[in-house]
Amino acid sequence: MIELKRIYKDYHQGNLTTRALVDVNLKIEKGELVAIMGASGSGKSTLLNILGCMDSPSDGEYLYQDGDETIHLERLNRKKIERFRKDHISFVFQNYSLINDYTVYQNVEVPLRARNVPAKKRKEIIRETLKSLGIAEYEKSLPTRISGGQQQRCAIARALVSGTDLILADEPTGSLDSKAGAEFMELLVSLKEQNKTIVVVTHDPVVASYADRVIRIRDGSCSEDESKTATPS
Repeated sequence: MIELKRIYKDYHQGNLTTRALVDVNLKIEKGELVAIMGASGSGKSTLLNILGCMDSPSDGEYLYQDGDETIHLERLNRKKIERFRKDHISFVFQNYSLINDYTVYQNVEVPLRARNVPAKKRKEIIRETLKSLGIAEYEKSLPTRISGGQQQRCAIARALVSGTDLILADEPTGSLDSKAGAEFMELLVSLKEQNKTIVVVTHDPVVASYADRVIRIRDGSCSEDESKTATPS
């Protein structure tokens, strides 16, 4: 589904050049849950931003298999990248990125409105999704009135109604306690079983243990764990 070939990323400030990614080669198959681990400043967030088309590589190829079509993302202009991101990628962040003045229902509704989905159909999709995630009773609640775990489920609901195949999560359990974090990761596993492709950036080996594969990044270079030592509790 996804292939990165010899990806480099440089940042320039005056005469100073910082190389954030170095010769990254990575394949992620459809329906995989992959964890990316690394120390602060190792390049893991840069890698996630490139996977999510929020940033572009300085060199290398980013291939995305969409059915029978292979899309070379590094060749697309900004307008086409924005369309691709809207159609194919959803994000879940540590701080949930919910709109505090919107109810749970309204937050989940945002991507459907962006796609001009009719109101009746929006209501059907949203309520079915909230019910499946166990937060239907909170649809009229503001994010500040529900728990962190419930806010994260709202963020997942928003990602799901987008209908995208690729979900990128940046430290998604960082603001959750261990119980809510485990529930969230079990939810991601259930989405993987629905053939969603999920990439999680984390520093937590327990979170990484839920993944099919663990990619380690150090000084901008990637390697794959031969085995995972942590076990979900």
